[in-house]
Amino acid sequence: MNANTPAEFIARLLAQRWLPKSDAEVRRLLIDESFRQDIEHRLAAAGLRLLDNPFAGHIAVGLAASAENAVFGRGDTWLSNNAGLNRDGVALLILLWALIILPKRERQLSRDATTDEGQTDLFGNKQTAPLRDDATRGVPENVLLEDYGKLLGGKARLQFLLPVLSRLGFIERRNKVLHEGPLLDLAFDYTELAPRILDGALADVLVAVNSKNEAKTASTAAGDA
Repeated sequence: MNANTPAEFIARLLAQRWLPKSDAEVRRLLIDESFRQDIEHRLAAAGLRLLDNPFAGHIAVGLAASAENAVFGRGDTWLSNNAGLNRDGVALLILLWALIILPKRERQLSRDATTDEGQTDLFGNKQTAPLRDDATRGVPENVLLEDYGKLLGGKARLQFLLPVLSRLGFIERRNKVLHEGPLLDLAFDYTELAPRILDGALADVLVAVNSKNEAKTASTAAGDA
């Protein structure tokens, strides 16, 4: 049974950790400005914020910036997350975000740009790119292991971390292929992280791996010729 009040909706969202945008109350959140404002106000009062972006298929709740120090700043070191992930777990999460979400966003933004200019819905909001075809794309586990295994502690460590990220809702594992989970597109701010990845150290790693994969493809094609 769906919630009827902002308090009930927040309780359901906190209990379930994420909700799909196909949910009736989430659709209401996206079009009912007063309902959304009420929810955001209640979340802010508790040091929380709504996690949502136009291209994600789910919504969730995260920490407000004003509460980050109270949660992450305790002790001698600054915590990187509240999910119990070690540094290699966070590194793998960022890598999977780069491998799955960045290409998906590229396709979405490209498709969005080629739609009829000025196309809007009844509420004056620009329509976003469809998500259904993007959901079928993923990263084969053997490719992840071959290309990045040594950087992430080897096969045993990856086989330990992948189920953890799956249980947390960041990825889904289907037939040895890693797909986007409900929280992966909400885990990081695209506008903040994407430039760091595309222009930073990880860019060199991704370029090197892509070059190696292209060389493998060319070699295979030459062998078939």
